[in-house]
Amino acid sequence: MAKKRPQTKAAKAQSAKAQLTDGPIPVVGAREPCPCGSGRRYKACHGRAAAQAVTELVQRPFEGLAGECDWIALRELVPAATAELTLKGGLPEGVPSVTLATVLPMAWPALRRDDGSVLLALQNDTSSGDLSRDLADTLRRALDAEPGNPVTAQRVPADGPRLQDLLDPTAEFAPVVHPGFEFWVPDAENAAPDVAASLERANAAAIPTVKLTGVDAAYWCETPDKNHLRWVMPHPEEKLLDALARLHAAGTSSLGEGTRLVGSFRAHGLTVPVWDLPSPMRAEDCEKPAAELQERLTAALAVDAPLTGDERRARGGLTNRQVTLS
Repeated sequence: MAKKRPQTKAAKAQSAKAQLTDGPIPVVGAREPCPCGSGRRYKACHGRAAAQAVTELVQRPFEGLAGECDWIALRELVPAATAELTLKGGLPEGVPSVTLATVLPMAWPALRRDDGSVLLALQNDTSSGDLSRDLADTLRRALDAEPGNPVTAQRVPADGPRLQDLLDPTAEFAPVVHPGFEFWVPDAENAAPDVAASLERANAAAIPTVKLTGVDAAYWCETPDKNHLRWVMPHPEEKLLDALARLHAAGTSSLGEGTRLVGSFRAHGLTVPVWDLPSPMRAEDCEKPAAELQERLTAALAVDAPLTGDERRARGGLTNRQVTLS
């Protein structure tokens, strides 16, 4: 009987290529044979592309969502806040509401309450480089969970939907900042012992924070030594830094006597200027100065002339005092 001729490299490649079109390839262990039938381990075959897609960092995960700046503030700056979310096509049957929360007890990614409502946590660690995809996966699993159960973390499919696919882009995003985390449970006084302990720890660590009402995405916070205003701005970083430098060089970048623009954060693709405030300056005291600063900043953003020497030095100082959060 004639011996079977071994496949050539070209034939093997053609066979593997044909198998790739048979449908989606399931995710398996990195060292297991790839389900496509290539004969290679998953990590050296389809797992390679999946791993690259999962780890690739999305610089602006909330871009395209209503209230992108507030999403960033709730993710990075605000201890306790909630915001109602509106799904495309409306809520599923048995789900009376979907609420975004900064954090949940025991660091749960999400919670399906006894009444069927969903709480989705924003500040949890994520498994991929696309925060929007991670949150969308958690949200979908929370909508399908049995009432009365938390949702646990898991690896996210590389081709799964993003928040932009699930949320109504025309719906208002209106964060509500809370003094503590009592929103976790309908009846905080009768919460389970582990939830009550987590609630007590969270409340003790929360920094008092207030959202300004006169400008978008600006948050006052109180610390033992001084207060701060942290303002997430939607403008391109280079253009914003130029505008702030023009104001700084002109002596008009502050929010009044005793205040000072001290630097900025980078967070999820946007810039967050930070002002030091004297301790007696409360959130309501920032409203008028912030509105006036916004007018000056809008004018400075419209200037196209090259920076002067003083403005370049001011810009260098602002750049040196940038801190990247994400």
